[in-house]
Amino acid sequence: MDTFTRDGLTFEVLDGGPEDGEVVVLLHGFPQDATAWDRVSPLLHAAGLRTLAPTQRGYSPGARPRRVTAYRISELVADVVALLDAAGVERAHVVGHDWGGGVAWALAAAHPDRVASLVVLSTPHPSALAWAFRHADQGRRSWYMLAFQLPVLPERGLARMLRSGGLRRTGLPDQDARRYAARLGRAGALRGPLNWYRAALRPARDGRGGLRVGPVAVPTTYVWGTRDPFLGRAAAERTARHVRGDYRFVEVDAGHWLPERQADAVVREVLARVRDCRP
Repeated sequence: MDTFTRDGLTFEVLDGGPEDGEVVVLLHGFPQDATAWDRVSPLLHAAGLRTLAPTQRGYSPGARPRRVTAYRISELVADVVALLDAAGVERAHVVGHDWGGGVAWALAAAHPDRVASLVVLSTPHPSALAWAFRHADQGRRSWYMLAFQLPVLPERGLARMLRSGGLRRTGLPDQDARRYAARLGRAGALRGPLNWYRAALRPARDGRGGLRVGPVAVPTTYVWGTRDPFLGRAAAERTARHVRGDYRFVEVDAGHWLPERQADAVVREVLARVRDCRP
């Protein structure tokens, strides 16, 4: 499949590997797209797995609603469920990085029947992250989340930063920085991705806004880079409190961009979870 649809929105999908293989859903973060998994997917295919990597809401050209409320975590999770339904997949192994990790946590908490196993890269459980904002240094690390609440200006500033290659200073390989900038290097293209941050910090009147995620009971591995400049140790270590199923916390000597920089380590943990789930 190349695309799937939900509520009039059309999402791009990279579908690869053997058609009869167990399915691994790969969820990218900011400011990535489905190509963030280009080093990971071939290794999973070689192991006999099929991968579905959507370019998510706000990033796919045909799926860029304008309203902030369209980017609630419940909507992002429903997009992944729609992907599984469109592919005819009852349960999948789910892998998420950065914001894709946030969606993966929420999907596993809300729909454990659709998630065979969970591997999250970089992003701690949202409740652990919220705790670290109040009790550790996460607020300093994530200052940009507050800056992104402003209208218009963040889009313009980030577009300039992407075009100038600013992401390379955070450790992202040059070829990836250029590719992501080609998609998002205009202010208009950044409105949707930044609305993820806005929706997360704006609880709605009906109480469904914000980033509220319950405990996770599916088999879970959380992989965290010890040199991640955005996500600190306090939230990483506290994540264990929010997983009730079998849990592994894996530290790697790396920064934030694990799919691009640590493909072998990522695949090793995904394959370990897939093997654990087999009879």
